[in-house]
Amino acid sequence: MEFNFDIVKNPRIFQENRLPAHSDHEWYLNRENENSVRSDCKYSLNGSFRFHYAENFQSVIRGFEKKDFDVDGWDIITVPGHIQMQGYGVPQYVNIEYPWDGSEEIEPGEIPTKHNPVGQYVKKFTLPDFMKNGPVYISFQGVESGFALWMNGAYVGYSEDSFTPAEFDLTPYIDKDGENRLAIDVFRYTAGSWCEDQDFFRFSGIFREVYLYTVPAVHVWDLKVNANLDDNYKDGVFSLKMDTHGANGSAKLTLYDKNRKHLIFEKTLELSDSENTYRIGGVDQWSAEFPNLYDLEITVFDKLGNISEYIKEKVGFRRFEMKNGVMCINGKRIVFNGVDRHEFSAQKGRAIGNDEIRFDLMTMKQNNINAIRASHYPNQTYFYRLADELGLYIIDETNLETHGVWDHIVKDGLDKSFAVPGDRPEYLDMVLDRANSMYQRDKNHASVLIWSCGNESFGGINVQKIHDFFKNVDNTRLVHYEGVVNDDRYPDSTDMKSGMYWSVKTIEHYLKEHPEKPFISCEYSHAMGNSCGGIREYTDLAKRNRLYQGGFIWDYIDQAIETKDRYGNTYYGYGGDFDDRPNDGSFSGDGICYASDRRPTSKMQEVKAVYSPVDITIDEERVIIRNNNLFKNLSDYICTITSSCEDRILDIRKTAVEADPGKSAVFPLDVKYKKDRECVITVSLSLKNDEKWAERGHEIAFGQKIVGERQQADHSKGEIRVAHGWLNTGVFGSDFSILFSNLYGGLVSYKKAGVELIKKSPRPNFWRPLSENDIGNHMAFRADQWKAASTYLSINDGRRVSNYDVKEDEKTVTVTFTYYLPTTPEIEVRQTYRVFPDGAVKTSVIMNKSDNIGELPSYGVLFTMNADFENLRWYGNGPEDTYADRESGGRLGVWENKVKDNMAEYLRPQESGNHTRVRWAEVTDNQGRGLRFEGDDLNISALPWSPDQIDCADHPNELPPIQSTFIRVDKFQEGIGGDDTWGARPLPQYIIDNSKPLEFSFWFKGI
Repeated sequence: MEFNFDIVKNPRIFQENRLPAHSDHEWYLNRENENSVRSDCKYSLNGSFRFHYAENFQSVIRGFEKKDFDVDGWDIITVPGHIQMQGYGVPQYVNIEYPWDGSEEIEPGEIPTKHNPVGQYVKKFTLPDFMKNGPVYISFQGVESGFALWMNGAYVGYSEDSFTPAEFDLTPYIDKDGENRLAIDVFRYTAGSWCEDQDFFRFSGIFREVYLYTVPAVHVWDLKVNANLDDNYKDGVFSLKMDTHGANGSAKLTLYDKNRKHLIFEKTLELSDSENTYRIGGVDQWSAEFPNLYDLEITVFDKLGNISEYIKEKVGFRRFEMKNGVMCINGKRIVFNGVDRHEFSAQKGRAIGNDEIRFDLMTMKQNNINAIRASHYPNQTYFYRLADELGLYIIDETNLETHGVWDHIVKDGLDKSFAVPGDRPEYLDMVLDRANSMYQRDKNHASVLIWSCGNESFGGINVQKIHDFFKNVDNTRLVHYEGVVNDDRYPDSTDMKSGMYWSVKTIEHYLKEHPEKPFISCEYSHAMGNSCGGIREYTDLAKRNRLYQGGFIWDYIDQAIETKDRYGNTYYGYGGDFDDRPNDGSFSGDGICYASDRRPTSKMQEVKAVYSPVDITIDEERVIIRNNNLFKNLSDYICTITSSCEDRILDIRKTAVEADPGKSAVFPLDVKYKKDRECVITVSLSLKNDEKWAERGHEIAFGQKIVGERQQADHSKGEIRVAHGWLNTGVFGSDFSILFSNLYGGLVSYKKAGVELIKKSPRPNFWRPLSENDIGNHMAFRADQWKAASTYLSINDGRRVSNYDVKEDEKTVTVTFTYYLPTTPEIEVRQTYRVFPDGAVKTSVIMNKSDNIGELPSYGVLFTMNADFENLRWYGNGPEDTYADRESGGRLGVWENKVKDNMAEYLRPQESGNHTRVRWAEVTDNQGRGLRFEGDDLNISALPWSPDQIDCADHPNELPPIQSTFIRVDKFQEGIGGDDTWGARPLPQYIIDNSKPLEFSFWFKGI
């Protein structure tokens, strides 16, 4: 048999000679190695391969697969790894559009021919001794997007489907004593690429591990474990089916509880037996809260009674089902507090390692995330094993997305027959094969609760048949598919209804009209840039409507690639930064974690709060803690009650709490605080014991209540002197001086102890830097006049000069400026400064109704200081930034950081660093000199760049050198939004109402 390139573009042929898919269990010849991650029957081929890059199939080097072909002069490439991440071609980020769109005119059933790179790999190796007496197989865990394989010059086979294993039998071709030569052609685009139009960077290459393996004479090729619960959710119902290769034999089964403390059962059976079922009394159930796993050990014997192999598999007993119209885990209604997650690394693309997977899943558990949608393809096996261990609910998704096809059906009115896979018979076997490969590998993982037929691929009979396949082979899980919202001809393609970026009102209305199936948001709260505003609206809906069962934030980590600009500065590139055309720009940056090092962004603070498993309410006399866990008692937590006055802790107590799931613990508020001062009562729940994902004391949730009243500062002590000049007015106190300019229209100097604190005149400000959500909902089109008003306001509009007014009384002097704004219609704003004897200045900004000018992004004052004033300390919400619609995770307290640290590391510079509910804030140099701001529920932002400078930069490395510190003191700032990033505005309650006059006052003072 010879390789024929025509199969690469034929959707009916997606594999040749590939071995059947099977479970991902490990087997061992030596029992001493059974606790190893890697079987002692495997031999890694990871590492260096010889490599040649061809622009297309016509450019490949013919005959390279022959054993005597000299490749010693070829380049060297690393496996696992993407071709484009190692200097060959470029990565390309596109979302909906196919990567070849506009370059070649092709339709489904065709592939690009001009630009369709082929990576030619060669690996030489000698067979390890332990493999020489048995068969030899090769496993490719992930190759994008298709490949042909030769061994010692002989054609072995072909495979597509980038994200599930492809395995072949090398035994007929292997030289067991000499040098062997593996040759592979990897094609960037195949017929299967039409089914891989996911929202991600497009790569190619051998990006997951490659290894050889052998098996003993009697071998369990496939293992199917079913660990269910009985109808009373007490006893385990355990069944086992083994597909064996080789001579007949027997198997001894032993099942131990965790840590091998107790033997649960022991059975011996013949390998020829069909599926065996056992009842086990009183099992410890598996859930995200208690991920109890049992150790299943299988000792396989040949027919003479000799040990052939050992198998060890983790088993979790759980029952997932539709019950009384809702999804339930172990009999309890489940709520998915989830995220969508791509496999991605800024340094390696999708070729990520176990350390990165563990870091992600540990971070999720620490932030109350309980579920992951594997978007939009099967992940590496280690991901599922770790999810079993740590306790995360998984939607496992078939490698299928055809967004670029069905989008034209919806928008351009193309006939539904155009859909892929749709009703096309030529795609049916391909998509069923992808579903089967995922199922067979992942079927034994307790964490996998739902099979997904794919993502954003319209509808049709083929998707229905994927659903039917899952239901026929697995009665322990449900099946999900969102695409029926666009093509409802086959509504039974999904067991639950789901939507993407539906508003809360839309979901509520839908469930009222269609209560037949529960609903999940398989994608919601689009986390692009500074986002995730209003997310609590969704989690609150899950608490009041039983049919809404949570959702999955899009998505977990920014997709960006570490690169350098022309000056050698490192930055993280998105679509277009690699001369990739077409591309979808920064749309790849929609994660709640940074691309650079996987750290959580400030959005995670909100996610942790709204995903909390408890609700904490504090009133004047008592604390109420509602336990929203399904299985965990509150006694598993430490409860700490703290009272504080600004940065001083007044009292701290710990108390035991207890409440079953769904119940509340109520106890007196017996902590001490001062009633004549504003104090904060904080109730915190933290882990009582170490968990695999966090140590004892890790905080799970907190609640706060403000008690007492704030004392107003007395600024009347001392004397002031006023100097009236022709164009300036000076105000002097014992250690300060302030200068107001009539000529330039503002406060032009504030000195404290001889140190100048003001670099530019404070001015009324109505603009914030555009966020990705602002850009997506075209806020600038509605509000552009406010940017001009903030930048070009003046005391002199060419016709009128400001009413510069100075008034004195016994203790204070008040200076008023009138600014004219370059808006249509014209509008005026008055700013007043009232100076007190101690140097405190009360400033007010007064503006008439302005809704006829446009949406008002913010309302406050912009201060400019020298960059030496680089420290921010504030009493308000923290520690991360907060906004009107994203402050559930903000904790009222005293916080401090560097001004530069308030600039979030988003891929595109944008609005960030705001802090809500601020009582006071200090911006100081390293000697403690600076300005203090005071007020009621202020919004404070201190950044090293102005709104204009931030708006002008497409990447952080494009921001200018730091010269100043810019402080925005706002009464209002519009919510950050985030229902989506292509039109959704912040919710109405978080938009500034400028249909009425606005007035804002606060204090500032030199320190």
